[in-house]
Amino acid sequence: ADMFANEEGGPEPDWVITEREQFADFRDINKDGKMDKEEIQHWILPQDYDHALAEARHLVYESDVDKDQKLTKEEVLDNWNMFVGSQATNYGEDLTRNHDEL
Repeated sequence: ADMFANEEGGPEPDWVITEREQFADFRDINKDGKMDKEEIQHWILPQDYDHALAEARHLVYESDVDKDQKLTKEEVLDNWNMFVGSQATNYGEDLTRNHDEL
């Protein structure tokens, strides 16, 4: 109700319909109409999802200007704010230390 309250009885927004479908198809594994502890754990920490790989792909996709699947020093420096804010770099902490590979 904080995000959407259908007080007027009108049609639901598309995002509400999508969320209902996501819940029914993927979140409510045992189909009891609610999420138990195991379902919440699976949602938050799915076993088949590699967070580091997803973040790395995101950084390359957003920073790779010439789309050659390789980052140059210039591409990284031009998008430094994305890397500093990335979970893959511990919110920029790793960028403040000296690294031979950089």
